[in-house]
Amino acid sequence: MLDRFTSMQVFVKVVQLGSFSAAARALALSPTMVTKHVTTLEDRLGVTLFRRSTRHLSLTEAGRLFLEGSQRILADMEDMELTVSEQRHEARGHLRLNAPVSFAIRYVAPYLPEFNRLHPHVSVELGLNDRTVDLIDEGWDLTLRIRKMPSSTLRSRRLATIRMVVCAAPAYLERAGTPTRVEELSQHQCLGYTLSGTNSASRWSFGEKGEKTVPVSGPLSANNGDVLREAALAGEGIVYQPVFVVSEELRTGRLRALTLDLPPVPGPDLHAVYAPGISVSLKIRAMIDYLSQCYTPTPPWEQALAHTP
Repeated sequence: MLDRFTSMQVFVKVVQLGSFSAAARALALSPTMVTKHVTTLEDRLGVTLFRRSTRHLSLTEAGRLFLEGSQRILADMEDMELTVSEQRHEARGHLRLNAPVSFAIRYVAPYLPEFNRLHPHVSVELGLNDRTVDLIDEGWDLTLRIRKMPSSTLRSRRLATIRMVVCAAPAYLERAGTPTRVEELSQHQCLGYTLSGTNSASRWSFGEKGEKTVPVSGPLSANNGDVLREAALAGEGIVYQPVFVVSEELRTGRLRALTLDLPPVPGPDLHAVYAPGISVSLKIRAMIDYLSQCYTPTPPWEQALAHTP
């Protein structure tokens, strides 16, 4: 069976040049093949497209209608191919980006104006979720995840390492004392994060391999780091959070990092996660490269701590 799209192209070329033979030369086809394409179209449509004579070729009413539709379809196809081809050279389109709430507010949203300046043909939709979203089912082009990446068909690129810190407000430490050993945390008010893959709201792990776990409890647990940080600032207890959640407060002294006998567990890396495929669209690649530049060589949340008084 002949390809419908090619037959449509042949038909339009015959109309433009006024003869089957001229169309055959222009398309590098035999006159027989050109005739076969037009005949196949007429058989499929059940109409006659041309009035033929030995010296003249003209369109029937059905032929004029089919010409209008064919020209529109071919023009749309050409525009689409041009748009896709241009994307190989310049990022463009609508990018749906998802990221954790606390991280996105501090270290994604402030950088988007510069990204928009660099890539004016890309519009960004930023979604904020602390839960792990389903990239494909929920229609996200790219997600930022702070986690250890499991085996998956998804592709990912590491953007930065996230460091963990245990801290509290000076007012709380003055009132309740400053713990120096991880076991002492069981006697303190601890504010737990409920979505952590390493620490639960009731058990915190310490050491390079998480070899020491201590039970903790407190007046509040939450699935958002900002909520826990605000509670800590109010003197409600001790938090165990990624540095990026509390870096500004540590820098200004509103929160104080604790020095314990075991270090916090190594934080999970920040990954850019995207769907598998033979190639990555330029808009996704542009965002990943841009964020990588924003977070290296020293992440901005670590830079803030370098200026701690």
